[in-house]
Amino acid sequence: QSKVEDIVQEVFDAYKTNHRTSRFILHREKHFHYLKRGLRQLTEAYECLDASRPWLCYWILHSLELLDEPIPESVASDVCQFLRRCQSPQGGFGGGPGQHPHLAPTYAAVNALCIIGTEEAFDVIDRHGSPRRLHLLWHGSTGYPQEGTSPEPPELAGSHPAGGAGRFLAAAHIPLRPMQRWVTSRQMRFEGGFQGRCNKLVDGCYSFWQAGLLPLLHRALHARGDTALSMTRWMFDQSALQEYILLCCQCPAGGLLDKPGKSRDFYHTCYCLSGLAIAQHFGSGEIHHEVILGIPENRLQATHPVYNIAPEKVVRAVMHFLQQPVP
Repeated sequence: QSKVEDIVQEVFDAYKTNHRTSRFILHREKHFHYLKRGLRQLTEAYECLDASRPWLCYWILHSLELLDEPIPESVASDVCQFLRRCQSPQGGFGGGPGQHPHLAPTYAAVNALCIIGTEEAFDVIDRHGSPRRLHLLWHGSTGYPQEGTSPEPPELAGSHPAGGAGRFLAAAHIPLRPMQRWVTSRQMRFEGGFQGRCNKLVDGCYSFWQAGLLPLLHRALHARGDTALSMTRWMFDQSALQEYILLCCQCPAGGLLDKPGKSRDFYHTCYCLSGLAIAQHFGSGEIHHEVILGIPENRLQATHPVYNIAPEKVVRAVMHFLQQPVP
């Protein structure tokens, strides 16, 4: 911990020395070119993620939508066709063409297709096979509920419109106050970023994994009638998180990273930008408030804290599938 603080202090000191006036800058153009190259070609370093190729599609596409960078139609169509090849005839998506289906790459593939949001993208999803796959995962190979489970699978977050997860937390009798105390305590007082759990180091990816939980808790506490909640800010230091991401998590050549001294990758690029978007945007509609640290061009598109794709993409997908017959 002390070594990380020393490195972060060096970054802060260098920034103060080189900038007489405060100018926090998101290097959008460099990140865009890094992401654009990744959609077409990856280095040998990504060989270990051969079973995570839908994740790579999602991480890159979501980063691009946060940066408000359009995806060329030809590239979007190529991604759709690739993900179609990752889909199993029995339902669900595997980590690559011909690989066994798994819930994790299925989530990533569906998110990527919803980001693209075209008829071609929606048509890739086998809505008849995927429920069968989920049923099998829940009940096991016997076809009967596994010991200790209910006969019916739980509702998935993806089946709810915006805010559903917050209402779920509110209705599920989960002890929200202890959860709130735990997650807010994960923001590091010195660095400004978040750690994953107690006695762990700060990591840029937890900018979303921890900060993204707070909008859900906010909604759940609001549903329980908590009158002490702010209607302009989340329950964490949004400016401090933005400062950590902008100063400590940007690779000079493009892409974002865990902490100073670490290498860039698409995973951390996605979740650093996602956390930055959460920190910049509070609420929606009439109670939408923005906190943009640095220049106005640092502003990212908002992200949905449940699905982690753009809110309008969530609405588009929900409206599309509501018009389809139930499988």
